[in-house]
Amino acid sequence: MSNATAVPFAGHGASQAPADRSRMATGPVADADERTRDRVLAAVLENGPVSAAELGDLLGFTPAAVRRHLDHLSREGVIEVKRVAKSGAGAGRPARRYVLSSQGQSSLGNDYLDIAALALQQLQKVAGPDAVRAFAVERFSDMERRYAPEIEKAGPDISARAKALSDALTRDNFVSSTATIEAKAPLPAALSSVQLCQGHCPIQQLAARFPVFCDVETEVFSRLVGVDVRRLSTLSRGGHVCTTHIPTGRPSVQEPTRPPAAPARLNEEINHQQERP
Repeated sequence: MSNATAVPFAGHGASQAPADRSRMATGPVADADERTRDRVLAAVLENGPVSAAELGDLLGFTPAAVRRHLDHLSREGVIEVKRVAKSGAGAGRPARRYVLSSQGQSSLGNDYLDIAALALQQLQKVAGPDAVRAFAVERFSDMERRYAPEIEKAGPDISARAKALSDALTRDNFVSSTATIEAKAPLPAALSSVQLCQGHCPIQQLAARFPVFCDVETEVFSRLVGVDVRRLSTLSRGGHVCTTHIPTGRPSVQEPTRPPAAPARLNEEINHQQERP
């Protein structure tokens, strides 16, 4: 279609304005590019965090073509690059992965988030904030059940457990990575830590309205790695990434990780959470 319509435009007389001639000649091409970019955007939404090479394989594009569309979408602000640390020996530079930005998520519509927020607001109004917390606990209980066995396989070393947690989060599209912070003399080695970062949050806008989701997720991380962790920043509160401080200079608990706390332990956990910044 685009090749057939371009021929008559080329035959127009010299009186045709150059700008109009360029616009008409490239109109079908621009439309095709727009449709292709929509496909790329949909693929990022469905498969992100995803690399340019993976997108090319999924859509049947050459590397040059897919990067051109990714660059355009990145300039428009609807997608963003997340650098994900590669696992294994000789991992080298972090891999570039593409995910939807907050602007991109909004452009595709967020009716489901609005509906969820309204439902939670009604739940809070009828049953109180404890009911919203119970809902958040139930949501993250599945994550805890799935992650616990593979984190237990990492053994008692806190750094290894944090890395296992990061790998599990990345698999679930949280674009996670870890960075080791070594305590230098005269500070004691007990102050060494791992910072776990999450570059993507599928419920970011919901968590902004109901911070208890971030609080409960932090509690799950603490139980999984076996030490008290501290949330330093979150996407829902304006941070560039969600960052969790995990102290590594102390032994982990020897008891196995458990599902979310029983009611008898709930008050203790709430008080513990309130002590965090």
